[in-house]
Amino acid sequence: MIRPGPTFPTTVATVFATVLVTMLATTVAALLAAPAAQAQTACSGQRDALGTARVLTVEPAATPRVGRKHFSGTLPLADMEVVLTFDDGPRPGRTDRVLDALARECVRASFFVLGKHALAHPALLRRIAAEGHTVAHHTFGHPLLDRMSTTAAEREIDHGIAAVETALHGRPSERPTTPFFRFPGFASTPALLDRLQQRGIVVFGADLWASDWTDMAPGQQLDLVLARLEASRGGILLFHDPRLQTVQMLPAFLRALKSRGFRIVHVVPPSLRTAAGPR
Repeated sequence: MIRPGPTFPTTVATVFATVLVTMLATTVAALLAAPAAQAQTACSGQRDALGTARVLTVEPAATPRVGRKHFSGTLPLADMEVVLTFDDGPRPGRTDRVLDALARECVRASFFVLGKHALAHPALLRRIAAEGHTVAHHTFGHPLLDRMSTTAAEREIDHGIAAVETALHGRPSERPTTPFFRFPGFASTPALLDRLQQRGIVVFGADLWASDWTDMAPGQQLDLVLARLEASRGGILLFHDPRLQTVQMLPAFLRALKSRGFRIVHVVPPSLRTAAGPR
């Protein structure tokens, strides 16, 4: 005996339910795929990019001073991990090229900027922040603070912080959004170090530097920095983004880090933790 088929209303309901389920599944899949698509866009489709391996949140209370070149301790980095830092910018024609190189390799770094340059080039400073890098502080005009009174030195620090906050957020503040500071020339004093610790501001030294304040060919600088990294097995590395030789060597340097197995760590304060990688 041939059984009768479903009635017309039942058939319509079944089709409608099937379509609805399909639409919901497609929407969920698109939402789940969105972060991956955004990451691919941010990385310019480079599957072999160096990338940022993880994000490290730096707590001022736990780590008030870091960098073995200047202090007894440093960041809790694993073997072959590198923190990239750049001082003295932003400078048009140089910092933007550094940002381009970092973007091509999906790398995030920390920029210790001067207040006077932040005010002169606010759009470039905002680009640094918009691309996910850490914007930190380096005074207003780069004086050696150990040659000033504590009061005058702290005034210079606050002037720089206020200038950066104005350029980034449109209003001055002596409370930095990112409480990271590096002394120009690493010229600190015990009184200033104590004062910054009381204010909850982390003082960054370095574990190794590129010595890019000394004129040399980009290839020479590349060889020098890689040799130091191989010897130290990683650490907080200091560059200067306004230096042309650094700008010119940076793309090759980032590729060399990839080929030699180094991994990039991005440092942030607790209030600005990003999703670039696990803690």
